[in-house]
Amino acid sequence: MNIKILIATHKKYHMPQDDIYLPVMVGSTLCDDDFGYQRDDEGENISSRNPFFCELTAMYWAWKNLHVDYVGLVHYRRHFCLKKKRKSKFACILKTEEVNNLCNKYNVILPKKRRYYIESLASHYKHTHDIEHLELTREIIKVQYPEYQKEFDKVMQRSYAHMFNMCIMKKDIFDQYCTWLFTILFHLEKEVNTDNLSPYDARLFGRVSELLLDVWIEHNHIQYKEIGFVQLGNENWIEKIKDFLNAKFYGKKYDHSK
Repeated sequence: MNIKILIATHKKYHMPQDDIYLPVMVGSTLCDDDFGYQRDDEGENISSRNPFFCELTAMYWAWKNLHVDYVGLVHYRRHFCLKKKRKSKFACILKTEEVNNLCNKYNVILPKKRRYYIESLASHYKHTHDIEHLELTREIIKVQYPEYQKEFDKVMQRSYAHMFNMCIMKKDIFDQYCTWLFTILFHLEKEVNTDNLSPYDARLFGRVSELLLDVWIEHNHIQYKEIGFVQLGNENWIEKIKDFLNAKFYGKKYDHSK
């Protein structure tokens, strides 16, 4: 079975050595260094849109150029794992044998859901970003994919979702998802003026896409397997929780990654 898990990165980082992983330099066309990683500006690509689409430029590259049985996407500091009780976080990253075993049983693997508890997905987006992004997305779905509107409304009112655009999918399913997703995002791109947005706010298409995965999954009744994930490096959970509460109760929108 031919499986490739892309590791989206914008800088040199400590990468797993398993052949199943393929580090991809996102936004390659906008920088001089590639550190020997796969570039996302080869073949059919949207590399130049990386400041707006984030890791999705790697996803798009895989959709258009990668010929495998299964394709996955993770981040340079965030990986799938089955067991966290090992010597180090890096040691628990999913291994080739584990990936093969999962793909022999499941067509789609997703990270465990992130839960916001006191916020719906829509209200969290409203408190932290510009809610117009989701409102425009809903209108685009209403026109382009009206059969998905029910699931969109349902998912936006939930307090949990499969986040980070992380996945491992059978390639034909991945292709179907990308066709749907990028159709919506490219229409959204025509509706949003990004000229005066800060670099942080400009990454809106990557953020919206995170909320669309479950819409597609639910509408198509896709069966999936949830597994854990690990974040390399330190996470300041006190700061994250503080910023989350400030956004909800005091209207202080995010201005940097959490």
